[in-house]
Amino acid sequence: MVSNRCRMAVKIELDKVGLSYRSIDLGEVQTKENPTQRQFELLRCALLESGFELISDKKEMLIEKIKNTIIDMVHYNDEMPKIKNSNYISEKIHYDYTYLANVFSRQTGLTIEHYIIKHKIERVKELILYKELNLTEISHLLNYSSVAHLCRQFKKVTGLTVSYFKNAQTGHRTALENI
Repeated sequence: MVSNRCRMAVKIELDKVGLSYRSIDLGEVQTKENPTQRQFELLRCALLESGFELISDKKEMLIEKIKNTIIDMVHYNDEMPKIKNSNYISEKIHYDYTYLANVFSRQTGLTIEHYIIKHKIERVKELILYKELNLTEISHLLNYSSVAHLCRQFKKVTGLTVSYFKNAQTGHRTALENI
């Protein structure tokens, strides 16, 4: 779950199957009681129809926590944290970063840093399309060392220059769950 709309959809499905919950967070639901097999299956099917997947494997849940932490860090904070990404993620998830990085790359085939870069570039696209900030402000907001660094990374990830993207106004953005 990566948005309030996703949370609401999950809440509705939990209510339909009669499951009480303590909390509905990004990528995680805590129920007050264990669901029956029937409730679990009904919920799984309903969530699949809505484009969600029910995850019960501990490593997959950890991967989802990492992804949701990164999405929150890049897309839903007013500014990127001023500490190292590794420290931020480790503090939020309460695991050693080396362990998280190994599990993440083994399960996804992508490093955490590459995943962060992909999300930062999506955020750059979004901010360019809003036309409220210039590139200097965007690079500062997303903790790039310089506009040139942002532009190099943008080109490497998208295959387009920032100026081409800006002028083309194609708006080719990727849904967060597809990154």
